[in-house]
Amino acid sequence: MSDNFERFTNCAVDVLSVDADQVVLDATFESLDADSLDLVELVMALEEEFDVNVEEEELDGVLTVRAAYDLILSKL
Repeated sequence: MSDNFERFTNCAVDVLSVDADQVVLDATFESLDADSLDLVELVMALEEEFDVNVEEEELDGVLTVRAAYDLILSKL
């Protein structure tokens, strides 16, 4: 596992209250019982962790861990 994905996973575990083994690239936020508020909180945590800025409209269509992770990586 890459260092960046490990950091991403740690944020997801903290914010979404899920086990680390549930945070896989193919997981949907729905399968993690995360609603839109949870996703906003996760993005805020990721912004702080990775020192990036994500605009609200960039979250449209972000339904999976992979999509969120790719979005964060695109900011690095």
